[in-house]
Amino acid sequence: MAQVQLPNSTFLDYTSYGMTDATSVAAAYGLSLPATPAWQTINVAITLPRVNDPTALLQSDWATRQTTLKALGDAGTLWSTYGASQTDFNAAVATLQSMSIPVLGLTGDDGYISSAASRTIWMQLTPAHFHLLFGTPAYQSASLQDYGLYYWHNSLSLPDTIHATGVWFDTTPIWGQYPATSDQSGGAVITPAQGPQSIGNALSPLSQDGDYRESNVSAGDIADWYYNFPLTDQTIPTKTIGLVEPGIGAALPPSFTRSFQELYDAFRREVGITTSGEYYLVAPNGQNYFLGNAGERSLDMGVVASATPGSRIGLYAGSGFNNHANSSSYTAFQQAFWDEANNPSVVSSSFSIFQQSAPGSPFAVAAHELFVDAALRNITVSFADNDWGSSWNFGNGLANVANNSSSPYALIIGGTSLTTLEAAPRDHTVSGTTDTAGSLYGLAMAGDRATLWRLMESGLNVLPSSVSVEDAPKVALLESVWNTYTVTGSRLYPIMGSDVAAGDGGVDTSQATPWYQTAYGLTPTSVNPGHATGRGTPDVSANAGGNMFYITPTANMTGISWDDGTSAAAPLWASLIAQIDTVFADQGLPDLGFANDLLYQASAIAPAAFNDVTYGNNVSSFLYGGSLATGTYSVTLTGYGYYAAPGYDLTSGLGSPNGTLLARALTAIAHEQMAAHLPSGDRPDMLTSTGGGLWTSGADQSLLYQAMASDDAGISVLGGGQATSFHSGSADLYAWTSRLAQQSLQPDFDAALVRLFDGAAQGHVAQAQVHAGDALLVAVNAGLASAPQASLTGAFGFADFITDDAAVHVARPVAVAETAGGADDQTAVVRLRQNGADDVSITFYRVDTLSGSIEGLAPGSAGYAEKAEGRAYATVSGATHIDGPGYGAYADTLITHVDAGDIIAMRLTNETSGHIFWGFAQANESVSGSAVGHLWNYGLNTWGFEDIYGGGDRDYNDLIVQLDFTSSSGHGWLA
Repeated sequence: MAQVQLPNSTFLDYTSYGMTDATSVAAAYGLSLPATPAWQTINVAITLPRVNDPTALLQSDWATRQTTLKALGDAGTLWSTYGASQTDFNAAVATLQSMSIPVLGLTGDDGYISSAASRTIWMQLTPAHFHLLFGTPAYQSASLQDYGLYYWHNSLSLPDTIHATGVWFDTTPIWGQYPATSDQSGGAVITPAQGPQSIGNALSPLSQDGDYRESNVSAGDIADWYYNFPLTDQTIPTKTIGLVEPGIGAALPPSFTRSFQELYDAFRREVGITTSGEYYLVAPNGQNYFLGNAGERSLDMGVVASATPGSRIGLYAGSGFNNHANSSSYTAFQQAFWDEANNPSVVSSSFSIFQQSAPGSPFAVAAHELFVDAALRNITVSFADNDWGSSWNFGNGLANVANNSSSPYALIIGGTSLTTLEAAPRDHTVSGTTDTAGSLYGLAMAGDRATLWRLMESGLNVLPSSVSVEDAPKVALLESVWNTYTVTGSRLYPIMGSDVAAGDGGVDTSQATPWYQTAYGLTPTSVNPGHATGRGTPDVSANAGGNMFYITPTANMTGISWDDGTSAAAPLWASLIAQIDTVFADQGLPDLGFANDLLYQASAIAPAAFNDVTYGNNVSSFLYGGSLATGTYSVTLTGYGYYAAPGYDLTSGLGSPNGTLLARALTAIAHEQMAAHLPSGDRPDMLTSTGGGLWTSGADQSLLYQAMASDDAGISVLGGGQATSFHSGSADLYAWTSRLAQQSLQPDFDAALVRLFDGAAQGHVAQAQVHAGDALLVAVNAGLASAPQASLTGAFGFADFITDDAAVHVARPVAVAETAGGADDQTAVVRLRQNGADDVSITFYRVDTLSGSIEGLAPGSAGYAEKAEGRAYATVSGATHIDGPGYGAYADTLITHVDAGDIIAMRLTNETSGHIFWGFAQANESVSGSAVGHLWNYGLNTWGFEDIYGGGDRDYNDLIVQLDFTSSSGHGWLA
């Protein structure tokens, strides 16, 4: 057999990409020569090529993925299509056996997975086998711990009968087994300010001797109080969650007499859960309490048990520590992904894949394809982004990202810090030291509108000054980036590179920007010299410590501890995904599976589904040596890192969840996409792309053109051959956004906040008729606007056209009913928030076209009002007019007999003045020869009315209304 060299397969290609400038293992790791031949036996995997490339399928829309995967699964051809060739697998196994190399994982009782479906063959290599198989000898260094560093020189090769594309070793680097990093900072140096390095984290430990943790809260309370999880009823059985727990599984100290089940249930009782928990263990090759990470296991268990007590939990120990195994997270991931007996719908990992593998290397390929398998198995992967800030624990002076842990097919979870209204006065970064009145806390308590506006964007839903002392611990005043680094004199705490301290986040420049981030309008760009682009991380975030720690079991499960890290945020997100999967099943939908694209789309159509984190940073990049002492060594900070900002950022991603609003948005998207696969589901999007950023109208339709600008702007919209041009004055500073409108449609949103922001005028709104295929061009001050998120939002009837000067929100004035499963005769939820003082009522009625016509009559035509009244939807009480709830108040109801595909228009009546306002401007009054628009679109089937004749104050929030076509289905858990 001839040997075929594997490109980019040196040991440094495996472990050290971007970390060192050294060109040899000896130089990188400081090893003495001559090298010592290896003496250990090691377990190694090769991965085979797929029969077909699944990239096109996985980058299609979610519903296409789901229907295709189901069809292939039902036919029994999924893995013959996307796994490895059985012929290739058999040939490789035969070659290994002919070389007397033991093959692992064929029986499933040794912690490994070997199969054509998984494309993987695990084997056990003595040093002689290693040399025989890979064509190069292995070495070890006895100078390093854990029996020495196992490595090789040159590139690996394989016999030509083994068609491998990937290689992986069952090892995990430990402290002392990283290369000596090289200074790549370009000379960057900063002198950090004294005190906390980021806002909203000052109640964390400030020194090795101090412990100032003020808020210790169960994950269940965090999910309920701050993140609005949708299923708070503990009796609802929720989907199974797999936890990656390499080597530890459910192990307890050998002397313990109480079982893991007893201790698990005792913790559940401690956090108020009266039922017994259900868990299962997958550890065929054993588990070891002293070699595994028991504290991490207990943290994961505590978060999931408390946040989603109805979920069965799987503990995956991977390959264990017996039989020459080292139980890396890779083997535990693979074990969880291929568990066809328990089939977890979501798998959470707080363990990174620490090796930094070179792009294009067989190691990077193996890591990448591992998560492709998860996507094909329809599993959501919730992956912690880790806990060392922008440095990612590498002292090369740069902002780093763990590239093997940044798969585009995993949901990467960042960290935030929640500061409650109770705790805020004790954090001087929030409450101030000398100027309390001018601090964030002081301004919020004084009702400063600028401060409250920004805090509402991050989820504040109550006027702080009105909160009672008893309720203050349940109100999150501030959510900021998790970053507990603090400088006191010439010392830095916590210990840089050792203690957990800050959320990672940044740009993996070793891979391209994922399609779903590009569709969102993102070009994630590194702060490092060269400013390369790539995969932005994290995707989303949640509380990870700082000013709020999680109540968890201790490492040995015998008592209560307090813990932090993205290691807590990841299982919290896994718990939310399990709840959403449960809602999906209740509505007749498949599990979310790989659904990053749906989450980005949810943020685009329903911004309130995420709390936008806009305070703080994760800056922590460093070099070893310097004047700043930390632990037993000193460092120099280089200043590379990332800052929170409005919208997506590289510290918090899309933000933290508003669980119920996110679940509603995701179900709406899923049903809309699934409708396209139904016989009656072909409904045109508002826009159709013609390439190059250009768009045409997807249908004959009436469209709103809503100007949003901070200064006066000239707007021109070309729809086919018809140009609509108008001048728009600047919108007020606190003109309502889609986020605020959607936030206000929650029963517990404070009416005082609604009234506080009354009367802020929007820009001008115009309305015009366009035809299918008409080019749709928007210009602002003669500059052509682009619509970066139109592919995400167009299916829901709106798109934002943007320039540097302004934005024009183009939207339909009607809703299209995408009911659950495309069913007819359904109920739809109507949510109302009134911000006008007059008595008003609203009527919803069915029209025949997207232009609002009924039986050939256009809006404003003689007899149209009578036709609309005859088409009015009735509520469950039989009324066809829904009264507004009153100034500042909220209400909801149901309208009945809604069929899939119904086009629903609306009409507002001001009962105080007697005036009627239609969603179609041509049916309303005219001022200076122009029809007055009284309707403003706020995203996902949400609109706001202006209820004063002649245009009023143009705040378009006198009555906010939302139609929800899916939440009342099933058990109605989201209604």
